[in-house]
Amino acid sequence: MRKPPDDEPNESLTVTPPKKWAAGVPAVVHALEYSLEETSPRRAGVTLLTMNQVGGIDCPGCAWADPAPGHRHRNEYCENGAKHINDEATTRRITADFFRRHPVSELARRSDMWLNQQGRLTQPVVKRPGSDHYEPISWDDALGLLAQELTALGSPDEAVFYTSGRASNEAAFVLQLFARAFGTNNLPDCSNMCHESSGFALHETLGTGKGTVSLHDLHHADLIFLVGQNPGSNHPRQLSALEQAKQNGARIVAVNPLPEAGLLRFKNPQQVNGVLGTGVKIADRFLHIRPGGDLALFQGLNRLLLEAEDIDPGRVLDHDFIRDNTSGFEEFSRHIRAVEWADVLSATGLTREEIEKVRDEVLHSRRVIVCWAMGVTQHRHGVATIREIVNFLLLRGNLGRAGAGACPVRGHSNVQGDRTMGIWEQMPDSFLDALQREFGFDPPRAHGLDSVNSIRAMSEGRIKLFLALAGNFVRAAPDSTLTEEAMRKCRLTAHISTKLNRSHTVCGQTALILPTLGRTERDTQAGGEQFVTVENSMSEVHTSHGRLKPASPLLLSEVAILCRLARRTLDGAAAIPWHEFEADYGAIRDRISRIVPGLHDFNRRVARPGGITLPNPVNEGVYRTPPGKALFTRNTGHNSRVPDGHLLLQTMRSQDQWNTIPYTLDDRYRGIHGSRRVVLVNPADLRELGLSAGRRVDLVSVWTDGTERRAEDFAVVPYPAARGSAAAYYPETNVLVPLDSVAEFSNQPTSKGIVVRLEPASPADSDVQVREGERRSSV
Repeated sequence: MRKPPDDEPNESLTVTPPKKWAAGVPAVVHALEYSLEETSPRRAGVTLLTMNQVGGIDCPGCAWADPAPGHRHRNEYCENGAKHINDEATTRRITADFFRRHPVSELARRSDMWLNQQGRLTQPVVKRPGSDHYEPISWDDALGLLAQELTALGSPDEAVFYTSGRASNEAAFVLQLFARAFGTNNLPDCSNMCHESSGFALHETLGTGKGTVSLHDLHHADLIFLVGQNPGSNHPRQLSALEQAKQNGARIVAVNPLPEAGLLRFKNPQQVNGVLGTGVKIADRFLHIRPGGDLALFQGLNRLLLEAEDIDPGRVLDHDFIRDNTSGFEEFSRHIRAVEWADVLSATGLTREEIEKVRDEVLHSRRVIVCWAMGVTQHRHGVATIREIVNFLLLRGNLGRAGAGACPVRGHSNVQGDRTMGIWEQMPDSFLDALQREFGFDPPRAHGLDSVNSIRAMSEGRIKLFLALAGNFVRAAPDSTLTEEAMRKCRLTAHISTKLNRSHTVCGQTALILPTLGRTERDTQAGGEQFVTVENSMSEVHTSHGRLKPASPLLLSEVAILCRLARRTLDGAAAIPWHEFEADYGAIRDRISRIVPGLHDFNRRVARPGGITLPNPVNEGVYRTPPGKALFTRNTGHNSRVPDGHLLLQTMRSQDQWNTIPYTLDDRYRGIHGSRRVVLVNPADLRELGLSAGRRVDLVSVWTDGTERRAEDFAVVPYPAARGSAAAYYPETNVLVPLDSVAEFSNQPTSKGIVVRLEPASPADSDVQVREGERRSSV
């Protein structure tokens, strides 16, 4: 067992020039170094060699799709996936002695990185009212306490059941079934904070909340847009798909406020050219756009396409597709022709020539895919932007056919599967009706609370109990100070978790930590060894089989914890076979098969290599919208008005981070080493603000109601960010995002569009080290 660190890591910031390529041999070295720091060579070998293989462990990291069986590399994982899986497989352990030595008040002062480094949780613990320590509690007493608090609530709607994307399909289905049998639709999840805008926009325009493309489509597209995403750090295996697309002749347009290494060049460590050569250039064009300018960009492109059709009638737009498959084209056309170029150029920070060159790329491409991530969704007009992307795809018929379509890239392994299984506060009546037919109870119909509204309800005292299935809610949520104050107002908080995180230190009057098996571990129940299933970004459902011995004999699976809690809480109030579900997860999948369209004969079909691809109605020419056709929409932007002396801040991950947890203090692709409290700003903006490299500043966000929020003591780093913008890491900067700053329609926090000013926090002397001989390129 490796000893956890006692002290916080020393922070000493060094800045070097940003990398101009991603992966390569250094990615392999860093992945192996981190893995072997966490676990033994034997255990690392088991996890890495079975990861993303048929019958193996599905990567608990991102939701990128696997190649078809027979086409997977023996090492079918990326640097971040290797770190993530072995972070879970760590041989470090947290025991009762740890909680005796560390009061909650001390743990609350520790960093996210230090908490994660302590290792796996091994037994249930409780913090009782008035105590400053967690102490051991038996499973029977822990679940009894939680059930007692649930049944004592004045209404089922006084409870919230939160889910992270790490949960399996089986656990997610059981959780939503329990919550609805209990009587509430309060089922917030991490989608509320990352891709809710995608779901709203795609549902409205296409009748489905999911993307429409497969890996095969990506491989055979003519033109691919990468908008507001950083695949090199957040979903590196996408780079392999883009590499293959390039080999097949695709062109790629990257749209981002920062020139990320993975958008520039990829050195595939599984290819000779990636080890000994220069790798593959990814972006043929890079649009250095202002944060939030994507709506204006696609409006400009759409206007140019309409004008190109005027010049060359019948040769630009797909009139047959528009006539047969869409509604609202004439209204859209009148609206988009009225878009002013001055507004487009102001919002994007681009020149008209740059946009016209992209228009030319589109005109020479038959099959076009647009990929996007949180750089698009986390803006006030995120829904409008995605609707405009759909308009762009509809104009030339780039939906419902091979090599074309819409591709929202999810950032967590089973976040899409959670939604398929019913984790949504607004599930449609068709799903609730199916639950009623299958289990004989009438699920609640009133919409429940999403993540933002759950925080608001806790803050107002309307929520008394918070139960989280995985995740790190207080660090993923916006407005950190308000969120933590809200959580502390709960009568009970409970977290089903594998490792310690900040949320465990933000306690209700009573707090429970319920340790669970990880995806890497064998799960043996009364019916034998179990497997679980997950769904990736491309609607493929497949199995995941744990391979390692559990970290503790006291661990229960997510499914077992939820089934036992449901039995204790509901006491037979609904005819749901919780004992059977716990003993054999196949019994859960049998019920799912009769409720979720596309998962019929679930157990047999998912056992086949490659699993099940859920049907996408768009690819069958079916649009489940009121008119039965894809909808053109008219969209208006809300370009952030940035006062003089202020910048538009986007929050982001570092390269060595997964979701809310940093693995190290480095971001080597961006040239940041030894610290995370940095703010990246264009050198020209720094000159205008009178700031120099290394100056310590406080970040102060400005909200419309006059309130200000502050993140203290950040080092200024000159960086080629888009003019007028800045970038800094989350979760450290989530404190700057007001709870009320949300996307229209989707209620998703706007973490990529926060107006901030930089206030000097110390004398102007620089404490940033820029390596000798590299000062010119780093600044």
